This record gives sequence, structure tokens and C-alpha cells, in this order.
Amino acid sequence: MKQSQLFTKTQRNISSEEISKNAQFLIKGGFINKEMAGVYTFLPLGLRVFKKFEEIIREEMNKIGGQELI
Repeated sequence: MKQSQLFTKTQRNISSEEISKNAQFLIKGGFINKEMAGVYTFLPLGLRVFKKFEEIIREEMNKIGGQELI
């Protein structure tokens, strides 16, 4: 899927109350959205990255015989 086909919510200007550089970059890039103080939601692009990361961790844990807990 192309970036142009995703529902993204990129922002050029980040509120001055956001002091974390990591959060500023993720909001600017359209990975997460800030709902209120301390509450963030994944946007579609961020969710795809999270799922891919989860898949990689699961594969590596299976290789060493680890067990997944929820």
C-alpha cells in the first residue's frame, strides 16, 4: 500500500506543550495522534509499524523457544 492511499493525519506545527522530541516526530510523521495529556492513538501508518515490530519479536521468540503471554 502506498503512503498516498493511507489515511494519515500529518501536522506541520506541533503544540508547544509537547516537550518529548520522540512524540513530536511521531505526530509530525503521521504515526500517532495526541488525544489529551498522556493519551496517544495509533494512526494507520503507526499501527502497521507496530504490527510489523510485533511480528519480528514473535518470530525471534519462537526461534529461541520463548512463550508469548497476553
